[in-house]
Amino acid sequence: MNESELRTIVEAVVKELASRGVLKQHCGCSDAKQGSACSSSPKREVKVTIGSAGKVFGAASDFSFKKAAPAPAGKGGDSEKDHTHGPDCPHCQPLSAAAAQALKNLGADRIGVCHPSKGCNAIAPIVDHTLLKPNATQEEVAKLCAEARTYCFASVCVNPTYVALSASLLKGSGVKVCTVIGFPLGSTTPTVKAIEARDAIANGADEIDMVINVGALKSGNDALVKDDIQAVRDATRGRVLKVILETSLLSDDEKVRACRMSKEVGADFVKTATGFGPGGATVADVALMRKTVGPLMGVKASGSIRDTTTAQQMIEAGATRLGTSASVAIVTDAKPSGGKGY
Repeated sequence: MNESELRTIVEAVVKELASRGVLKQHCGCSDAKQGSACSSSPKREVKVTIGSAGKVFGAASDFSFKKAAPAPAGKGGDSEKDHTHGPDCPHCQPLSAAAAQALKNLGADRIGVCHPSKGCNAIAPIVDHTLLKPNATQEEVAKLCAEARTYCFASVCVNPTYVALSASLLKGSGVKVCTVIGFPLGSTTPTVKAIEARDAIANGADEIDMVINVGALKSGNDALVKDDIQAVRDATRGRVLKVILETSLLSDDEKVRACRMSKEVGADFVKTATGFGPGGATVADVALMRKTVGPLMGVKASGSIRDTTTAQQMIEAGATRLGTSASVAIVTDAKPSGGKGY
């Protein structure tokens, strides 16, 4: 099916949803602005855009969903203390099943909010709960996924062989599945990395952490480094791409060059380390990476983050995601355990 045929089908589906009242088309009349039914036919056609990974988006002005119900009289207004954030909340009107599905069709990745079932601190939502050791078993991966559900981590980060299992175990949880490409050396060719990334996505990966060609970077062959990142970016449109620099092997100039190339290619994050190199994340490296990529691109600190204090330092330096195998200890403020790497 080509894009033209897909667009025709999508437009027909969106129009049908609009005709059934799941989506409301704005015609610009006073009735529509006041929230009541429109008394005239729409002045313009429903338009859709097919984005990356086949997601469908509509112009913000084309669609509207029911607004939250007004606060009942005598409840003290729309104050946060009155919110239960549940089905019985007097201020929040949950989406109907039909409207939720319509939102997903328009490109939303998640509907609803994940609530941890055990007490944890505010770091949990930015943690990639990681298990990348070569002798990891299926049982350990299942435990990793269960912990990710319990604490509502951002993702689990596993080797490609466990992507399908993790995707199955985490289905419907809101926890993403992250995997690694060209790991841990980064020395495979751009073609191999692109194929590896496509295979991982086909198996259920939501996020891809790729290792750059460190040797090429240190040789000054920036063209190869950029082509390497570009090949994986082209293979992962619609998915989050993080570029692992292995900062402990690089000079500051090399770190800056790698960050700039990653940003130019359109990667979503730059990441410090694999956890298999001679060193992990440092506050100085995270600060340098943040300064180089600016405020809008993600920075993932990984390697040697094993306690809450270190995690907080990385966040203060500019990290917006943390990769660690000590996730549970970090989010529960437990005493750090020994170990290296992640």
